Amino acid sequence: MGKRSSLYLHPQQRDQIHHLASGFLWRSELPTWIVIITLYSGWFATLAYWKTLGLLPATLLLIGFTTWYMSLQHELIHGHPTRFAWLNALFGTLPLAVWYPYGLYRDSHLAHHRHDSLTIPVDDPESYYFTEESWARFSPWHKRVIHARNTFCGRLLLAPLLDILQTLASAVTAFRHLHLRAMAMWLVHASLLAALFAWMMHNGFSPVWFVLAVSYPALALTKVRSFYEHRAADNPLARSVINEAGLFWRVLFLNLNYHSVHHDLPGVPWYGLKSVYLQNRAAYQKRNHGFLVRGYSEWMRQFWRRAVNVTAHPGRRHEGSHE
Repeated sequence: MGKRSSLYLHPQQRDQIHHLASGFLWRSELPTWIVIITLYSGWFATLAYWKTLGLLPATLLLIGFTTWYMSLQHELIHGHPTRFAWLNALFGTLPLAVWYPYGLYRDSHLAHHRHDSLTIPVDDPESYYFTEESWARFSPWHKRVIHARNTFCGRLLLAPLLDILQTLASAVTAFRHLHLRAMAMWLVHASLLAALFAWMMHNGFSPVWFVLAVSYPALALTKVRSFYEHRAADNPLARSVINEAGLFWRVLFLNLNYHSVHHDLPGVPWYGLKSVYLQNRAAYQKRNHGFLVRGYSEWMRQFWRRAVNVTAHPGRRHEGSHE
Protein backbone atom coordinates (compact mmCIF):
# COMPACT_ATOMS: atom_id res chain seq x y z
CA MET A 1 0.00 0.00 0.00
CA GLY A 2 3.01 2.30 0.07
CA LYS A 3 2.50 3.39 3.69
CA ARG A 4 5.47 5.74 3.84
CA SER A 5 4.32 7.69 0.80
CA SER A 6 0.63 7.81 1.74
CA LEU A 7 -0.96 11.03 2.97
CA TYR A 8 -4.18 10.19 4.80
CA LEU A 9 -6.80 12.78 5.65
CA HIS A 10 -6.99 11.48 9.22
CA PRO A 11 -6.21 8.29 11.19
CA GLN A 12 -9.74 7.00 10.63
CA GLN A 13 -9.23 7.11 6.87
CA ARG A 14 -6.00 5.16 7.22
CA ASP A 15 -7.84 2.49 9.19
CA GLN A 16 -10.67 2.42 6.64
CA ILE A 17 -8.28 1.92 3.74
CA HIS A 18 -6.30 -0.75 5.56
CA HIS A 19 -9.60 -2.53 6.22
CA LEU A 20 -10.46 -2.35 2.50
CA ALA A 21 -7.00 -3.66 1.63
CA SER A 22 -7.65 -6.76 3.74
CA GLY A 23 -10.87 -7.61 1.89
CA PHE A 24 -11.21 -10.10 -0.95
CA LEU A 25 -11.52 -7.57 -3.78
CA TRP A 26 -8.34 -5.69 -2.98
CA ARG A 27 -6.37 -8.80 -1.99
CA SER A 28 -7.35 -10.66 -5.15
CA GLU A 29 -6.96 -7.59 -7.42
CA LEU A 30 -9.75 -9.15 -9.48
CA PRO A 31 -10.73 -5.92 -11.31
CA THR A 32 -7.15 -5.41 -12.50
CA TRP A 33 -6.87 -9.03 -13.64
CA ILE A 34 -10.11 -8.57 -15.59
CA VAL A 35 -8.66 -5.46 -17.25
CA ILE A 36 -5.46 -7.34 -18.18
CA ILE A 37 -7.33 -10.29 -19.67
CA THR A 38 -9.87 -8.12 -21.51
CA LEU A 39 -7.25 -5.74 -22.82
CA TYR A 40 -4.78 -8.29 -24.15
CA SER A 41 -7.41 -10.57 -25.63
CA GLY A 42 -9.23 -7.60 -27.17
CA TRP A 43 -6.09 -6.01 -28.63
CA PHE A 44 -4.79 -9.19 -30.24
CA ALA A 45 -8.21 -10.44 -31.35
CA THR A 46 -8.95 -7.11 -33.02
CA LEU A 47 -5.74 -7.31 -35.01
CA ALA A 48 -6.21 -10.97 -35.84
CA TYR A 49 -9.76 -10.45 -37.15
CA TRP A 50 -9.50 -6.91 -38.45
CA LYS A 51 -10.55 -7.94 -41.96
CA THR A 52 -13.79 -9.36 -40.61
CA LEU A 53 -14.42 -6.27 -38.47
CA GLY A 54 -13.42 -3.79 -41.17
CA LEU A 55 -10.54 -1.32 -41.08
CA LEU A 56 -12.39 1.58 -39.45
CA PRO A 57 -14.05 -0.39 -36.60
CA ALA A 58 -10.78 -2.25 -35.97
CA THR A 59 -8.84 1.01 -35.89
CA LEU A 60 -11.24 2.59 -33.40
CA LEU A 61 -11.14 -0.50 -31.18
CA LEU A 62 -7.34 -0.55 -31.28
CA ILE A 63 -7.15 3.12 -30.33
CA GLY A 64 -9.31 2.35 -27.29
CA PHE A 65 -7.37 -0.76 -26.27
CA THR A 66 -4.01 0.98 -26.75
CA THR A 67 -5.06 3.97 -24.66
CA TRP A 68 -6.36 1.59 -21.99
CA TYR A 69 -3.02 -0.24 -22.09
CA MET A 70 -1.17 2.96 -21.18
CA SER A 71 -3.53 3.38 -18.22
CA LEU A 72 -2.80 -0.23 -17.23
CA GLN A 73 0.95 0.41 -17.42
CA HIS A 74 0.51 3.18 -14.87
CA GLU A 75 -1.36 0.79 -12.56
CA LEU A 76 1.41 -1.80 -12.92
CA ILE A 77 4.02 0.77 -11.91
CA HIS A 78 2.19 1.34 -8.63
CA GLY A 79 2.37 -2.27 -7.52
CA HIS A 80 -0.67 -3.96 -9.03
CA PRO A 81 -1.92 -6.62 -9.51
CA THR A 82 0.87 -8.53 -7.72
CA ARG A 83 3.40 -7.70 -5.03
CA PHE A 84 6.22 -8.64 -7.43
CA ALA A 85 7.49 -5.67 -9.45
CA TRP A 86 9.17 -7.95 -12.02
CA LEU A 87 5.92 -9.78 -12.69
CA ASN A 88 3.91 -6.59 -12.99
CA ALA A 89 6.54 -5.31 -15.41
CA LEU A 90 6.01 -8.35 -17.64
CA PHE A 91 2.37 -7.31 -18.14
CA GLY A 92 3.49 -3.85 -19.28
CA THR A 93 6.62 -4.56 -21.31
CA LEU A 94 5.02 -5.39 -24.67
CA PRO A 95 5.19 -2.19 -26.77
CA LEU A 96 1.50 -2.10 -27.68
CA ALA A 97 1.68 1.71 -27.50
CA VAL A 98 4.93 1.77 -29.58
CA TRP A 99 6.76 4.82 -28.33
CA TYR A 100 8.65 4.18 -25.10
CA PRO A 101 10.04 1.30 -23.03
CA TYR A 102 8.02 0.45 -19.95
CA GLY A 103 11.09 0.64 -17.70
CA LEU A 104 11.89 4.21 -18.69
CA TYR A 105 8.29 5.26 -18.10
CA ARG A 106 8.32 3.49 -14.72
CA ASP A 107 11.49 5.23 -13.55
CA SER A 108 10.31 8.63 -14.75
CA HIS A 109 6.86 8.28 -13.25
CA LEU A 110 8.08 7.18 -9.83
CA ALA A 111 10.34 10.26 -9.79
CA HIS A 112 7.24 12.32 -10.61
CA HIS A 113 5.67 11.03 -7.39
CA ARG A 114 8.23 12.73 -5.17
CA HIS A 115 5.75 14.83 -3.22
CA ASP A 116 7.63 18.08 -2.60
CA SER A 117 9.10 18.35 -6.11
CA LEU A 118 5.78 17.95 -7.97
CA THR A 119 5.63 20.40 -10.93
CA ILE A 120 9.15 21.68 -10.23
CA PRO A 121 11.21 21.83 -13.47
CA VAL A 122 14.09 19.32 -13.64
CA ASP A 123 13.08 17.68 -10.33
CA ASP A 124 9.73 16.51 -11.72
CA PRO A 125 10.35 14.73 -15.05
CA GLU A 126 6.66 15.06 -15.99
CA SER A 127 6.44 18.80 -15.36
CA TYR A 128 5.29 21.06 -18.18
CA TYR A 129 6.90 24.07 -16.48
CA PHE A 130 10.31 25.66 -17.10
CA THR A 131 12.65 27.66 -14.94
CA GLU A 132 12.43 31.42 -15.46
CA GLU A 133 16.01 31.44 -16.73
CA SER A 134 15.45 28.78 -19.38
CA TRP A 135 12.10 30.30 -20.42
CA ALA A 136 13.78 33.67 -20.96
CA ARG A 137 16.30 32.06 -23.35
CA PHE A 138 13.67 30.53 -25.63
CA SER A 139 13.18 32.13 -29.01
CA PRO A 140 9.78 33.63 -29.91
CA TRP A 141 8.90 30.69 -32.18
CA HIS A 142 9.78 28.21 -29.43
CA LYS A 143 7.48 30.05 -27.01
CA ARG A 144 4.70 30.01 -29.60
CA VAL A 145 5.03 26.23 -29.94
CA ILE A 146 4.83 25.85 -26.16
CA HIS A 147 1.78 28.11 -25.94
CA ALA A 148 0.13 26.10 -28.74
CA ARG A 149 0.89 22.87 -26.87
CA ASN A 150 -0.77 24.32 -23.77
CA THR A 151 -4.15 24.65 -25.50
CA PHE A 152 -6.52 21.69 -25.40
CA CYS A 153 -6.33 21.40 -29.18
CA GLY A 154 -2.54 21.57 -29.06
CA ARG A 155 -2.34 18.83 -26.47
CA LEU A 156 -4.25 16.53 -28.79
CA LEU A 157 -2.47 17.35 -32.04
CA LEU A 158 0.98 18.69 -31.14
CA ALA A 159 1.94 17.36 -27.71
CA PRO A 160 2.19 13.69 -28.80
CA LEU A 161 4.68 14.66 -31.53
CA LEU A 162 6.78 16.66 -29.06
CA ASP A 163 6.76 13.73 -26.63
CA ILE A 164 7.81 11.32 -29.36
CA LEU A 165 10.68 13.56 -30.45
CA GLN A 166 11.84 13.95 -26.87
CA THR A 167 11.65 10.19 -26.28
CA LEU A 168 13.66 9.42 -29.43
CA ALA A 169 16.21 12.06 -28.43
CA SER A 170 16.60 10.35 -25.06
CA ALA A 171 17.27 7.06 -26.87
CA VAL A 172 19.99 8.69 -28.97
CA THR A 173 21.51 10.16 -25.81
CA ALA A 174 21.48 6.79 -24.07
CA PHE A 175 23.43 5.13 -26.87
CA ARG A 176 25.76 8.08 -27.42
CA HIS A 177 26.78 8.16 -23.75
CA LEU A 178 26.61 4.39 -23.24
CA HIS A 179 23.94 4.41 -20.54
CA LEU A 180 23.84 0.64 -20.36
CA ARG A 181 20.60 0.26 -18.41
CA ALA A 182 18.66 2.54 -20.76
CA MET A 183 20.32 0.91 -23.78
CA ALA A 184 19.16 -2.51 -22.60
CA MET A 185 15.58 -1.23 -22.20
CA TRP A 186 15.59 0.25 -25.69
CA LEU A 187 17.04 -2.92 -27.26
CA VAL A 188 14.39 -5.12 -25.61
CA HIS A 189 11.71 -2.61 -26.62
CA ALA A 190 12.89 -2.50 -30.24
CA SER A 191 13.08 -6.29 -30.47
CA LEU A 192 9.55 -6.76 -29.14
CA LEU A 193 8.26 -3.99 -31.39
CA ALA A 194 9.84 -5.64 -34.43
CA ALA A 195 8.15 -8.92 -33.49
CA LEU A 196 4.77 -7.18 -33.10
CA PHE A 197 5.12 -5.43 -36.44
CA ALA A 198 6.07 -8.72 -38.11
CA TRP A 199 2.94 -10.34 -36.66
CA MET A 200 0.83 -7.41 -37.88
CA MET A 201 2.20 -7.82 -41.40
CA HIS A 202 1.53 -11.56 -41.22
CA ASN A 203 -2.11 -10.64 -40.57
CA GLY A 204 -2.13 -8.13 -43.40
CA PHE A 205 -2.28 -5.10 -41.08
CA SER A 206 0.08 -2.25 -41.93
CA PRO A 207 2.48 -1.23 -39.11
CA VAL A 208 2.63 2.25 -40.66
CA TRP A 209 -1.15 2.51 -40.37
CA PHE A 210 -0.93 1.30 -36.78
CA VAL A 211 1.66 3.94 -35.89
CA LEU A 212 -0.16 6.82 -37.58
CA ALA A 213 -3.83 5.89 -37.16
CA VAL A 214 -3.76 3.97 -33.86
CA SER A 215 -0.74 4.70 -31.72
CA TYR A 216 -0.58 8.46 -32.28
CA PRO A 217 -4.32 9.02 -31.57
CA ALA A 218 -4.04 6.77 -28.50
CA LEU A 219 -1.17 8.88 -27.20
CA ALA A 220 -3.28 11.97 -27.92
CA LEU A 221 -6.12 10.54 -25.80
CA THR A 222 -3.76 10.20 -22.85
CA LYS A 223 -3.18 13.95 -23.20
CA VAL A 224 -6.87 14.48 -22.47
CA ARG A 225 -6.29 12.91 -19.06
CA SER A 226 -3.10 14.81 -18.31
CA PHE A 227 -4.39 18.19 -19.50
CA TYR A 228 -3.90 20.64 -16.61
CA GLU A 229 -3.46 17.70 -14.27
CA HIS A 230 -1.00 19.68 -12.13
CA ARG A 231 -0.49 23.33 -11.34
CA ALA A 232 2.18 25.33 -9.55
CA ALA A 233 1.10 26.01 -5.96
CA ASP A 234 2.97 26.69 -2.74
CA ASN A 235 1.34 23.74 -1.00
CA PRO A 236 2.17 20.40 -2.72
CA LEU A 237 -1.28 19.11 -1.70
CA ALA A 238 -2.87 21.77 -3.93
CA ARG A 239 -0.93 20.85 -7.05
CA SER A 240 -3.03 17.93 -8.34
CA VAL A 241 -6.50 18.17 -9.83
CA ILE A 242 -9.72 16.36 -9.01
CA ASN A 243 -11.65 15.74 -12.22
CA GLU A 244 -15.18 14.45 -11.75
CA ALA A 245 -15.22 12.82 -15.17
CA GLY A 246 -17.92 10.62 -16.67
CA LEU A 247 -17.97 6.81 -16.71
CA PHE A 248 -16.33 6.38 -20.13
CA TRP A 249 -13.29 8.45 -19.16
CA ARG A 250 -13.04 6.91 -15.70
CA VAL A 251 -12.86 3.42 -17.17
CA LEU A 252 -10.48 4.42 -19.97
CA PHE A 253 -8.12 6.18 -17.56
CA LEU A 254 -8.65 3.76 -14.65
CA ASN A 255 -9.91 6.54 -12.38
CA LEU A 256 -6.77 8.66 -12.67
CA ASN A 257 -9.09 11.62 -13.04
CA TYR A 258 -9.16 11.56 -9.21
CA HIS A 259 -5.57 12.64 -9.47
CA SER A 260 -5.24 14.44 -6.17
CA VAL A 261 -6.40 11.31 -4.36
CA HIS A 262 -3.97 9.18 -6.36
CA HIS A 263 -1.01 11.39 -5.44
CA ASP A 264 -2.00 11.31 -1.78
CA LEU A 265 -2.53 7.54 -1.81
CA PRO A 266 -0.51 6.07 -4.70
CA GLY A 267 -0.91 2.54 -3.37
CA VAL A 268 -4.72 2.55 -3.61
CA PRO A 269 -5.79 0.44 -6.63
CA TRP A 270 -7.68 2.13 -9.45
CA TYR A 271 -11.03 0.62 -8.51
CA GLY A 272 -10.77 2.11 -5.00
CA LEU A 273 -10.05 5.71 -5.93
CA LYS A 274 -13.62 6.81 -6.61
CA SER A 275 -15.05 5.41 -3.38
CA VAL A 276 -12.17 6.86 -1.34
CA TYR A 277 -12.84 10.24 -2.92
CA LEU A 278 -16.62 10.15 -2.47
CA GLN A 279 -16.30 9.14 1.19
CA ASN A 280 -14.33 12.34 1.82
CA ARG A 281 -15.32 14.57 -1.08
CA ALA A 282 -15.45 17.89 0.77
CA ALA A 283 -12.21 17.16 2.62
CA TYR A 284 -10.33 16.38 -0.58
CA GLN A 285 -11.61 19.52 -2.29
CA LYS A 286 -10.52 21.55 0.72
CA ARG A 287 -7.13 19.84 0.82
CA ASN A 288 -6.33 20.59 -2.82
CA HIS A 289 -7.63 24.18 -2.47
CA GLY A 290 -10.58 23.69 -4.79
CA PHE A 291 -8.55 22.55 -7.79
CA LEU A 292 -11.63 20.84 -9.24
CA VAL A 293 -13.08 20.37 -12.71
CA ARG A 294 -16.35 18.63 -13.54
CA GLY A 295 -15.34 16.63 -16.57
CA TYR A 296 -12.85 16.96 -19.42
CA SER A 297 -15.38 18.85 -21.52
CA GLU A 298 -14.98 21.74 -19.10
CA TRP A 299 -11.27 21.96 -19.86
CA MET A 300 -12.05 21.69 -23.57
CA ARG A 301 -14.51 24.58 -23.44
CA GLN A 302 -12.16 26.80 -21.47
CA PHE A 303 -8.90 26.01 -23.24
CA TRP A 304 -9.67 24.75 -26.74
CA ARG A 305 -7.69 27.66 -28.20
CA ARG A 306 -6.63 29.52 -25.07
CA ALA A 307 -3.40 28.33 -23.47
CA VAL A 308 -3.08 27.28 -19.85
CA ASN A 309 -0.40 29.40 -18.22
CA VAL A 310 2.13 26.61 -17.84
CA THR A 311 5.39 28.31 -18.77
CA ALA A 312 7.96 29.63 -16.29
CA HIS A 313 7.44 28.05 -12.88
CA PRO A 314 6.74 30.82 -10.36
CA GLY A 315 8.54 29.02 -7.57
CA ARG A 316 11.70 27.94 -9.37
CA ARG A 317 14.38 30.25 -10.72
CA HIS A 318 17.49 28.18 -11.19
CA GLU A 319 18.78 26.51 -14.32
CA GLY A 320 17.11 23.64 -16.20
CA SER A 321 13.86 22.73 -17.91
CA HIS A 322 11.67 19.90 -18.96
CA GLU A 323 9.37 19.97 -21.94
